[in-house]
Amino acid sequence: MGTVRFLLRRVLSGILVVWVVATLTFLLFFKAVPPMAVARLLAGKAARPPQLEAIARTHGLNDPFYVQYGRFIGRLLHGDLGYSYYSQEPVTTIIKQGLPATLSLVIGGVILWLIVGISVGILSATRPRTLFDRTATMGVLAGVSAPTFVVGQLLILIVFLPLSQHGFLWITTGYNPISEGLSPWAGAMLLPWITLAIVQAAVYTRLSRGSLLDTLGEDFIRTARAKGLTERRVLYRHAIRAAMTPVVSQLGVDVGTLLGGVVVVEQVFGLQGVGQTSVQAISQGDGQVVLGFVILATCFVVAANLVVDMVYAALDPRVRII
Repeated sequence: MGTVRFLLRRVLSGILVVWVVATLTFLLFFKAVPPMAVARLLAGKAARPPQLEAIARTHGLNDPFYVQYGRFIGRLLHGDLGYSYYSQEPVTTIIKQGLPATLSLVIGGVILWLIVGISVGILSATRPRTLFDRTATMGVLAGVSAPTFVVGQLLILIVFLPLSQHGFLWITTGYNPISEGLSPWAGAMLLPWITLAIVQAAVYTRLSRGSLLDTLGEDFIRTARAKGLTERRVLYRHAIRAAMTPVVSQLGVDVGTLLGGVVVVEQVFGLQGVGQTSVQAISQGDGQVVLGFVILATCFVVAANLVVDMVYAALDPRVRII
């Protein structure tokens, strides 16, 4: 029953957050973009003032704020994000076209950096001041210092181009939908996954190492050892579970913000995902697409943090859902 109440409160607070963010973004575009600018974007540069006025009236661009806002909220409640001013396509269609590439990149990158980052962090924490630990520390510094676009370009130059020149065509650039087959999809996503994971794996290596070292010095770990538990049981049953809570917290922040932060990787590898589409919409002044993307990203952040809160209780028995 407590879990149900917790989920209900979180969902309601998430809806409130989405509404506040959507309202502020709508207000920003309502104040920053003149109606005639939107009408010209719809009609084209050759349109004359009478045509612009007619388009503004047809689309209600000259209506008061509360009227336009009411229409916006009404459409939003029905899952309608409006139409692109630039292409006249529904915003939901534009998002659906780019979302598979972005989700493929995010999910694969997260899995890869978690496996590498947490594994190396645990090994470093259980072997402090050894050659492995010092090497991992140097790798962390190199990974954190590497800009994402540099890593992507290097992988293209030293991996993709040589393999292509030697007839190895499995690794490609661009995006191959998973409907075309698992192998072509993975071949197109491998280098983007590595690019995204290198920097983040370094962060999670450092975070998991520091958290596990702190946890191993806690009283409940000493108590577990005093009871005669094996070191393996102490490490995997108690220490790692407790040490993962800050890692999970960081993961909630990273995954939530990653939806809008993968645009560099999408640009380097030509993935045409949601992030790249949103940047194009900003440069074109296409407010409806930007607004739809902001709402999508907000929902993603809310969902990620809800999952994090639930994982907290599963990892650490000291955390309780209230």
